[in-house]
Amino acid sequence: MSPAGVITVVGSINVDLIAQVRRHPMPGETLHGTGGQMLPGGKGANQAVAAAKLGGDVRMIGAVGTDTQAEVGLAGLRAAGVDLTGVREIEGPTGLAIVTVAEDGENTIVVIAGANDSVDTAQVTEAKEVIAASAIVVCQGEIPREGIEALPALVSGRFLHNPAPVMELDPAVLRASDPLVVNEHEAALVLAQLAPGAEVPEAPERIVGALREAGITSVVLTLGAQGSLVADADGTHRIPAARVTAVDTTGAGDAFIGALAVGLASGESLPAAARLASRVGAFAATGQGAQPSYPSTGDELPQLAE
Repeated sequence: MSPAGVITVVGSINVDLIAQVRRHPMPGETLHGTGGQMLPGGKGANQAVAAAKLGGDVRMIGAVGTDTQAEVGLAGLRAAGVDLTGVREIEGPTGLAIVTVAEDGENTIVVIAGANDSVDTAQVTEAKEVIAASAIVVCQGEIPREGIEALPALVSGRFLHNPAPVMELDPAVLRASDPLVVNEHEAALVLAQLAPGAEVPEAPERIVGALREAGITSVVLTLGAQGSLVADADGTHRIPAARVTAVDTTGAGDAFIGALAVGLASGESLPAAARLASRVGAFAATGQGAQPSYPSTGDELPQLAE
C-alpha cells in the first residue's frame, strides 16, 4: 500500500482465555468444558491483525502489562507484521478476556481491562503524527473514554469508530465517526446519547436513517446472518451475508472491521468495503478463536449470498 493508505488502530490488546461448552451455563450452574487455550485478542489488536493479514499497512497504538501474558497478547500482531512502535509497557497485568463458546458458535465474554486502562489522552496525543498521517484511524470501546475523545481532533483521514462496548461519549466524538460501525443493540445506545428521549426505531433502515439524521456522516449497521446496512451521502445499501457454518463467532466482528478499514484505505467506496468485510467476517466465523481464524491474502473467501 502507499503511505496514503496507512491504517492506525487505537485500542485494546488482550489475552483471550477460551473455554468450549455444550451450552452456556445458567446463573449459579457449573458445567464441564474443554479448551483453556490462551490466545492473543482484544478488539483493537484483533482489528489490526485482520487488516494486516489482508495486506494493510497497519500501526497499533495501545498498551500491555509487565506480566508473562504480554508476549501472548503481542504474538498475533508481530506475526501479522503490525508496527508496534506505539505500544507501551505498563506496570501490572495485560488485558484479559474470558471467552466461553457454546456448540452453536455463540459466545459470552468478560473483559478485564488491565493495561488497556492506560491508553489515555497523553498516549493518544503522543501518537498525533502517526494518527494525522493515517488514511484510516480505527477505534473501539475497550480503552478509556478520554483516549477515544482525544482522537477526532488528531485525525485527518477517516475515523472508523466501533463503539463496542458503548460508553458515554461527547456527542461530537460520535458525530465524527465516518463510518460508525454498530450492531442493532449498540445503535440504540448511541441514538439514546445523540437524541435523548427520542424513540429508537425497530426497522434497521430507520435506525441507520436516524443515526444519519443525528449528524453521523456514514453508518454501517451489522445484522449478523442478515448481512449489514450501509448508509452514507449516496444512500442506503443492503450488503448480504456470506453463507457459512459458524464454528466460533469470537472476533468475527473485529475481522469485519479490519477488512472494512483495508477496503477504505485502498480507496474503495463504503458499500464496496462492506462487501469485502462481510466475506472476511464470515470466513473468521468458520475457525476457532479470533486472530487465528482470520484470512490472509491468499485465502479463498466465501461468496456473498446475493
